[in-house]
Parts: sequence; C-alpha cells; structure tokens
Amino acid sequence: MCGISGIVGGAQANAENLTVRIQAMVRAQSHRGPDAEGHRVDPSGRVALGHNRLSIIDLSPAGRQPMPNYRQDTWIVFNGEVYNYLELRTELADYPYVTRTDTEVILAAYERWGTACLDHFVGMFSFILWDEAHQVFFAARDRFGVKPLYYSQQTDGTLLFASEIKTLFAGGQAPIPNQAAWANFLVSGMLDYCESTFWENVQALPAGYFLLWQNQQMVIRRWYNLAERIASGFDQRSFQAVQEEYLELLTANVRLRFRSDVPVGLNLSGGLDSSTLVGLVKRVLGGDEKVKTFTFVTNHADYDELPWVAPMLAQTQYESIICALAPEDVPALAESVQYHQDEPYGGLPTLAYARLFEIARAHGVIVLLDGQGMDEQWAGYDYYQKAVQADGASPVVQGTNQSPVRPDCLAPDFRQRASTYPLPEPFADRLRNLQYRDAFVTKIPRALRYNDRISMRVSTELREPFLDHRLFELAFQQPAEFKIHAGQGKWILRDLAAKLLPNSVAYAPKRPLQTPQREWLRGPLKDWAGDMLAVALREYGGVWFNPALVQSEWQSYLAGNSDNSFYIWQWISAGMLKNNLGLYAGLAARF
Repeated sequence: MCGISGIVGGAQANAENLTVRIQAMVRAQSHRGPDAEGHRVDPSGRVALGHNRLSIIDLSPAGRQPMPNYRQDTWIVFNGEVYNYLELRTELADYPYVTRTDTEVILAAYERWGTACLDHFVGMFSFILWDEAHQVFFAARDRFGVKPLYYSQQTDGTLLFASEIKTLFAGGQAPIPNQAAWANFLVSGMLDYCESTFWENVQALPAGYFLLWQNQQMVIRRWYNLAERIASGFDQRSFQAVQEEYLELLTANVRLRFRSDVPVGLNLSGGLDSSTLVGLVKRVLGGDEKVKTFTFVTNHADYDELPWVAPMLAQTQYESIICALAPEDVPALAESVQYHQDEPYGGLPTLAYARLFEIARAHGVIVLLDGQGMDEQWAGYDYYQKAVQADGASPVVQGTNQSPVRPDCLAPDFRQRASTYPLPEPFADRLRNLQYRDAFVTKIPRALRYNDRISMRVSTELREPFLDHRLFELAFQQPAEFKIHAGQGKWILRDLAAKLLPNSVAYAPKRPLQTPQREWLRGPLKDWAGDMLAVALREYGGVWFNPALVQSEWQSYLAGNSDNSFYIWQWISAGMLKNNLGLYAGLAARF
C-alpha cells in the first residue's frame, strides 16, 4: 500500500524539470508511504515515476520503488496488493526474481501477458508501468477501484498521474473547483459516480480500466466488466451448492488477505458483515490467535454497536479496542480529513472511522480488514425488497422521510449547471440493476474513496476481503429468492452466518452504521457548523447559494424541524473547501 505518481512530459520536457516536479509530487503524498521515497526520470528525460512506500510485503530495501524488471528496461510504481502473488510467482517461475514482493510479480506477469496480465490478478491495485523498450506508458486500476488513480493533461501536452488529487497540484495542475461537479453534488447528493472530479481538468481513471500512452497518443480501455462476465440466465444449482461454493471463496479470500509481513487487525461493527468476517477469521486462524479488533463509538446509546460486538468476540481471544469520537474532536479532525480527501466526504461516520485508523496505527496495527461489499452482493438494503415488489427504488441518502438535499437553497443559475447521469441497466431484472448501480456507480465507489484516504492519512492499509470479483460474479448469478427471503435481505449470507455466529447476530435486522451527526450539529457542534456555513456563504453566497434561504433552513434545522443533516453537511463541505484552497494553491505555487 503506497502512493504513486508519474509524469509523461510534453514537447518541451527535460530531465531537470521532470525531476523537480516528481520530487514535489512525492512529497505531497508522503503520508501514503512513510517507509521510503523514490523517483526516477528515464534516460530520454520524458517520463518520470515517483513512489511513497508503506512496507507490507518484503520489508527489505529490495522492495523499494520505482522497481525495474531484471533487464532494467521496464519500471513500475505500484499501490495496493496482488493477493495471489505467490500462486502467480509459481506459475511464472521462469522469471529471475530478486525480491519477495508482489510488485515484481506484476513485472513478470506483464512480460508474459502484456496488458492481459490484469485478468490474472486477485487484489486491489493501481500501478504505472513504463516500458522503455517499447516506449509504452501503461497505467491500470483494479476491478472495483479500491485503489485510486487520477490524471490531468496540461496545455503543453504533459500528463500527470497520482494516487491523490493534491499530488497533481504539486505537479503543476491548478486547483480550480469544478462548479458542475459541485452543482451535481448540492442538487442530488451524487459524488464519485463517474470519471469527473470536483476539480477542473482532473479525472479519475475509472475502476476496471487501463490507460496506454504511446506515440503521443492516449487510449483508455475497459478491461473488466462484471455484467459481461455474467451468464444471461441464473445459476440453476441448489441453494446449498451455491452456499458451499460461496463459503469456500469467502474462506480463501480471508486467508489471502492475511498475507502480510506486518500485523493485521479487524475493523469491527456490530453488523452482520463484520460479524461474518470475525467468524471467517476464526475459521481461518482459530479463536486463540492474537488479533486486535477496533470498534468506533460516540458514547451515544442510540448509535453505538458495542452491545452487538461483545457476543461476536465471546468465542475468541481477540482483543477489543474501543475508538471513541467526541464532539470536541470534530472541528480539527474534519478539516484534516477534508484536506486528505480532496473532495466532499460522508460526514461524522467518516470521521469516526478516521479516528479508528489513528488508534489502530498507535497500537502498531498497519493492516486492517473490514466487511465492505456484502449488501451489494446479496441485496441487503431495504429498497432492494421494494425493487423485487416493483414499487420502489433508492434515495441517495437513506434513513430519512424528507429529501436529503435542498436544491431550492441554491442560486438558480448555479442549480442549472447540474446534470443527470444515466445509470447503467445491464440486466433484464430491476434487482440486479440496482445492485450493479450501487456496486459500480453510487455506494461502493464513494465508500472506497473515503476509506482509502482516511486509512492512508495515517499510513495504514485497508483490505476488503468481500470486494472480490469472484464473490460478486457468483452472487450476481443467483435468483432473487436466494437474496431476499421472508422480508430479510442477504438471506444466503444470514443462513451461512448462522453456522459461524450466534443466531442473535446472524438474524438481527439490518442497522445502518450511523453516528449522532444530526444531534451534534444542532447541539455541541452548532457553533462550528454555523462558522463553516458562514465561510461557505462569504465565498459562494449569491453564486452557488441563496444566502437568505440557507440561513432560514439552518435556523429551522436548529429548531429541530428536520430528521436528517445531509444537506447541512453539504454546506459545511463547501466551507471546508474554501479553507483548504490556500493549502492546495501552495502546493501548485512553484509551477
């Protein structure tokens, strides 16, 4: 798990200029890899690669990057993990390895299969590979986009690449807010749903895509499409046969994700997904292993998960570490997280999770596992049941009877800048289309971005054992009755979990993972929230917002006339954007 950066120079590129730029980019994301830094400019002076190393596999200096192949005519910078690297290393045994890293296995796989190497990897990854022999620049991102990769093209033809947007600013991209993206967010709540970002001239390489640059031409292609890998009909096997295969895959995935040369811990809530993770870890490691688990709390009885965590851990010797977030922690933490996210994020739940990673790092745990992805695989959200009944769909934000957004509080011209995004419908049935939407457009993409930044902010690695393409492909081939039964979603998983966990956990109703954001923003955090709204209105009032309507809604919210706080957090996000613009501009000042 690391930070990567790269430059393909334009017509006027030279080694001296690229060296200065790539060094600045490496410094800008030092939090992603505190164990080592490296950069290289190729002999032509046209291509530069940079790397920040967080050592996870092969902690020796041999694992430093940029890393060459054995002929030293192909170089790579890599962020992530290829979990099946040992199996691939055996398959590619004729390659003359000099390290024990998964990075070198990528080089061996590229030599054997070219860009088709991607199909052989099980893992989370983004990487940049410069094939000097063939003058090919090859960048790729994993199937779900667990690991990020952004790029921008400068007016002189220079291409900048990096793990984080702010790193592009350090390379010379001007930090100019993308008003269309902000309009879409403030009107609909949508974010991380396409390649556009909240910054002008900055794009994300989409999940499951690769980019090639050769002969001054750039080509972007899709290399993974789950819908195309699913047979047109449904799996005809029995419930038991599917469940047995699924349990095998789950167990194998958890075992793979414990491959590490540093300590591995668990992020644990009281829900079914992380409970299943605990059951699987016990199945793989046994209950007597020294595994640390981390649970965030806000000391609010309506939200904290501790009553459900205790019975899960009762059958193990795993250590439970409680990570508390208090109202007084929020202002400074929110600003820090905003700087590291570069874009709006999910409010107090993200901050509580950020505090968890801080505490895990303080306890010496560098790698953490969590349970992201089960709801989308097995139809865990309430609105999936409505989809089966053909009488409902999904809001962008759940848990409220009111609209979560307030577009009427925006300036009319700004509101008109928002546009609709066509949601994909690759399947014939509504249920799978909603699952696909949540997995690849709405829920998982934004959760992955939040989680990558908050984990890497404190130099920790987050692994998602349930975000494996084989699990999703199996789940998407199953009929609705395997997913929803007697009013409960995730049926096949619940039935499986009952073999691993207490029934009180396996069959508990779904509870959204929440914090007292609504209560705190109108209570102990109201002054801070009011200050952030004032910053947003000073900077963007009359251009983005109608100040009088925003103030009216704010007073109504303080009076208790709203059952959700999402729109308040949107406006706070605009205030934090303004506060961070100076920091981003400082990164770009030298260029």
